[in-house]
Amino acid sequence: MKTSLKWVLILQLALAVSYAQAQEAEAQKDSLFISEVEDVHLPEKVLHAEPLYIDLIRDLGARKGEKEWNVGFGLTDHLKHDAYEALIEYEWAPIDRLGLEVELPFTFYSRPSGVDRDSVPANSLESIKVAGQYSFFVNQRIATSMAIGYINEFLLPDFRNFNAPMIRGNVYNPFLVVAKRWGNNFHSLVYTGPMIEQDFQTNHFHTTFDINTSFHYMIPGTRNFVGTEFNKTMDQGEMKMTIRPQMRLAISDHLMLGIVTGIPIGKEDERFSYFTRLIWEPPHRKKTKHLF
Repeated sequence: MKTSLKWVLILQLALAVSYAQAQEAEAQKDSLFISEVEDVHLPEKVLHAEPLYIDLIRDLGARKGEKEWNVGFGLTDHLKHDAYEALIEYEWAPIDRLGLEVELPFTFYSRPSGVDRDSVPANSLESIKVAGQYSFFVNQRIATSMAIGYINEFLLPDFRNFNAPMIRGNVYNPFLVVAKRWGNNFHSLVYTGPMIEQDFQTNHFHTTFDINTSFHYMIPGTRNFVGTEFNKTMDQGEMKMTIRPQMRLAISDHLMLGIVTGIPIGKEDERFSYFTRLIWEPPHRKKTKHLF
């Protein structure tokens, strides 16, 4: 009996040591990965998990020469039709801490049989978006970054109305971003600001206010993460919110895939949605081999 107890204790001790070594190895991996991003020989930068649906204009604390291509596809189930989204986006950093972006978002609609054509919106290139974002606060010691930015959206007529003015309106969208990493793996971010839409024909202005919060867990030693965005819009005293669970997978050193689902709280005009984003970051400097 005493011999059996001795072997059980030895086995438990071995398992405990093995687990502790594994945890230490994962922590070391995380530390090395964060160190690769937060290289002390370059301008200060903090590793943050960037939300996939309301994405940023380059990383917070962007470094000169960074660039990224995004191609996105989505589907939203409305009550009387489906909307298919597609976007092409290019973002780059011409100087340290400044990110610029150009985006072309398309929307195509399907019309179920029996539904009148005029009750379904027309296909369109929604707008031409140009944007800038400047990180005015980057602190590695407290793993926190802050940025201000501005998106200008030139609204275009739909494909049924080519005879209309080329630019039918404008959206003015200043915003603030605050991001914090908690330890090595947990990330939180707030993205907020007004969206002021102007109709050039009527000169009517309509203002809404967005408050987007996100929380992510980054898998140790990788760029993969799981998390959720809470996209909230205040419009004339009413708030609409969509919850967007999501995950990001690193396919190679420079290619990532983001997958997002959308669950609206209140289904007055839409049901579930789906969105996927393919992210390609061309190399901009010689880097050490990634740890994944």
